[in-house]
Amino acid sequence: MTATRDEAVRGLRDGVRVRAVVFDLDGVLVDSFQVMREAFHIAYAEVVGDGPAPFEEYNRHLGRYFPDIMRIMGLPLELEEPFVRESYRLAHRAPLFPGVPALLTELGELGVRLAVATGKSGPRARSLLDGLGVLRRFDHVLGSDEVAHPKPAPDIVLRALELLGVGAADALMVGDAVTDLASARGAEVGAVAALWGETDEASLRAAGPDAVVRSPGELLALVRNGLPAPR
Repeated sequence: MTATRDEAVRGLRDGVRVRAVVFDLDGVLVDSFQVMREAFHIAYAEVVGDGPAPFEEYNRHLGRYFPDIMRIMGLPLELEEPFVRESYRLAHRAPLFPGVPALLTELGELGVRLAVATGKSGPRARSLLDGLGVLRRFDHVLGSDEVAHPKPAPDIVLRALELLGVGAADALMVGDAVTDLASARGAEVGAVAALWGETDEASLRAAGPDAVVRSPGELLALVRNGLPAPR
């Protein structure tokens, strides 16, 4: 029987050990905001032409699969090819956030299983993490092109849990976008908002995460101690 989300959160609060953490990629593990901005501007100029690229609107939809964002924004799907090309070209300029390497090491030492569930395609995500030298830290890295329904649907988190062999009651999803929290909620895992990247804190808090963390160190403490009790 699948635990309900309330049961999952209550289990964590009652001291059940977190056995798995599912991470979003951009804005949580990798500081890729400026690379995405530059890639988007180049792709927009190449496909659409002159005029300001609506990156701020694009940014509001981060966490979703790129083609889905284009459909929402009414932009040509042809932007994907130059956007992906430039993202690969500029990938060396997207570092891990400070504290992330130590976080991954310590979670591994605790025996916590790790996965990535990202709006990127699987090949792009794995290439980026491999270039950063941390791909081997994760048991599984899943992209939005590898599930039937990308975030905010729960499919990608549910697939990660299936591959990890871990139930929802023993897992957390960590993201920096409302779509990440919605995906976590649909998968009935603890939803954790990460604030160390460039994100809209007010929107994340309004989405009702189970916990908010401001640094990788705070996330490590959360994994060790479980979610806080409701106020």
